[in-house]
Amino acid sequence: MAYDTIRWKNNRVELIDQRYLPRKTRYAICRTDKDMWGAIKAMKIRGAPAIGIAGAYGAYLGIRNSSKRTFGAFKKELDKSIKYLASSRPTAKNLFWALERMDSVACKNKNKPISDIKNILLEEAHKVLTDDKKICRLIGKNGKTLIKRSSNVLTHCNAGGLATGEYGTALGVIFSAKNKIKMVYADETRPWLQGARLTVWEIMQEKMPVTLICDNMAAALMAKKEIDAVVVGADRIAANGDTANKIGTYNVAVLAHYHKIPFYVAAPVSTFDLSLGSGKSIPIEERSPEEVKMINGVYITPKGALVKNPAFDVTPRKLITAIITERGVIRKPDKKKIGKVLGR
Repeated sequence: MAYDTIRWKNNRVELIDQRYLPRKTRYAICRTDKDMWGAIKAMKIRGAPAIGIAGAYGAYLGIRNSSKRTFGAFKKELDKSIKYLASSRPTAKNLFWALERMDSVACKNKNKPISDIKNILLEEAHKVLTDDKKICRLIGKNGKTLIKRSSNVLTHCNAGGLATGEYGTALGVIFSAKNKIKMVYADETRPWLQGARLTVWEIMQEKMPVTLICDNMAAALMAKKEIDAVVVGADRIAANGDTANKIGTYNVAVLAHYHKIPFYVAAPVSTFDLSLGSGKSIPIEERSPEEVKMINGVYITPKGALVKNPAFDVTPRKLITAIITERGVIRKPDKKKIGKVLGR
């Protein structure tokens, strides 16, 4: 990618404020954990892996000015920052995974001077970012083998470089299979229009053919045999393979199953939550009604209209052809196969 979704520069975190794309590229500045919480909550940065990276840096920002001299007192400040950051968005597992990783690193180095622990935490945040870039490339490499030549591929929401550190999960597969793809179809993805604003922009940056469609057009294209495969990302995957992703993903999975089209989920292993037996236990974020009622600050429905606005839905594992990870492809996912890949 020719841009950094999130970066450490001038002793601060800079991240692309995705609310302004594709009209302009503007970086938001985060100097404190409060800044990072606000950036995640307001969707300046979004996408499960990207939120995880942001959370790691946020944890460091929360304690970098700590004046505590004992590890116990320092750890209380770190715990407070981690708990605070975890409250920003509930569904994406990667956020909690990254925060747990930062906590673990601090505990492993508890006998070192506080100044050293701070430096170690910053280095760990850098590593979360660099690891993600490598992981996404591996996901792309593993996934491209599933794409047939001259394929038309549908994707929902945005799971590209903007949703990760650089390359993308679902779009990482699509970018890796660039020479095999005839056309990428991108759902607009209401209500935030991540597909229209972000996915189409990213694919055009790669000089790949892309066609934007409304969220209710997929069935018509599938019926005409204009879609050969579906590739989406994930925000949390339960132990049995049930997968939470942006609202509308379940719709596409049902349609793909009916039309006998392969439905692939691309995600790093950090997205798996083995503490949850099935998708029924995945927490689903409910966002503001105004996101549905307004576009660019203009009401498109009566102000008093009632609204449901779940940000995610859950696709049952039986509708998923395979889950693509950096460790390999899990075909017809179930608890046993997932446990084997994750080493559990």
